[in-house]
Amino acid sequence: MTTDDLWIWDGGRVCLDFVNTLRHRWRTAPEETLREPDDLTRWLHEAGLLAPGDSGTATEAVLTAGRRLREAVDRAVLAVADGGLPASEDVAVLNRAAVAAPRPAPQLVVTGGRLERAGTANLADHCETALGLVAQDAVDLLLSAEIRRMRVCGSDRCGLRFVDRSPAHNRRWCSMSRCGNRTKVRLHQARARQRDHVPEG
Repeated sequence: MTTDDLWIWDGGRVCLDFVNTLRHRWRTAPEETLREPDDLTRWLHEAGLLAPGDSGTATEAVLTAGRRLREAVDRAVLAVADGGLPASEDVAVLNRAAVAAPRPAPQLVVTGGRLERAGTANLADHCETALGLVAQDAVDLLLSAEIRRMRVCGSDRCGLRFVDRSPAHNRRWCSMSRCGNRTKVRLHQARARQRDHVPEG
């Protein structure tokens, strides 16, 4: 399986894309895509957080810390999006990780006719710093109005997290081409089977 099959970039925030590296959370045994330290290094490069070239590779300890950060982000985001507060342990994990990276200079971008804050402006020079950028993005999300637009994919076979930036704020799927169409096809087939089994009266 290629990394294209494993890493999905539909979260709308780098912290949610990082959360989505644990796939199929609805299963008893979710699918881990960050299996080896090199997986984390490659993900950080592909996410645009790690400077190209010889920026070092993750170690087993960094991979363990990254997974811990990922789950703390997930729990905190779900709690705040639901109107609650994150657990103090998760706040501590986020704060510890966030200080590992220097704060990027704020940048602007025009997207869809709106002025918005651009993504991460600075690249990290090693994996710990890059994880700090992930944590900083999570802190920004948790403190922003955008947290109220955080969603979990409506497919019962997915569970990916994303920010709903649709004009009507009614996005249901992590991706229409992936879960949206698959769910519609599955429901259509179920209705067709139901019609086929209706006894003649």
